[in-house]
Amino acid sequence: MSETFEDEVLDELGDDRLQEIAGLLGTDPAGAQAVVGSSVAELSGELRQAAAEPASADEVRAAVDEVTSAEPPLQGVAGFGGLAAGGLMAGVLGRLARPAANAIAKRTGIPAATVTRAVDILVPVVLAVMTKRAAAKKTGGTTADGLGDLLGGPRK
Repeated sequence: MSETFEDEVLDELGDDRLQEIAGLLGTDPAGAQAVVGSSVAELSGELRQAAAEPASADEVRAAVDEVTSAEPPLQGVAGFGGLAAGGLMAGVLGRLARPAANAIAKRTGIPAATVTRAVDILVPVVLAVMTKRAAAKKTGGTTADGLGDLLGGPRK
């Protein structure tokens, strides 16, 4: 996995959806890309934090297990079927979307409701990338070993 998680999300998102986010945010594609990068980092951080908290650790662990054992792998956002098909991880990411959006809104000055809509567009894309990463590990003869493998970087 030479690409970063953020790069993979941007690739999966595609130009059309990036343009949609740019329009939503009232910025150009470069500005939207910066917000997407912040959103991915914030969602990843929220997910790692949830995994470290006793109240939510079991749910996050179960969601990661579900993603890493998913058969067959999801084939992009178009074939994803929305959050309803995403299982536990979709629910976890959905709950983390608002705190992530609020943190981004505070940092950027963009209204929280606007950032929330952009993050809502990203959640199924993030889930699709996590599933693809888990599937790539399987085809490579190994299994994803937890959240750190799905998101990249060190586990916390």
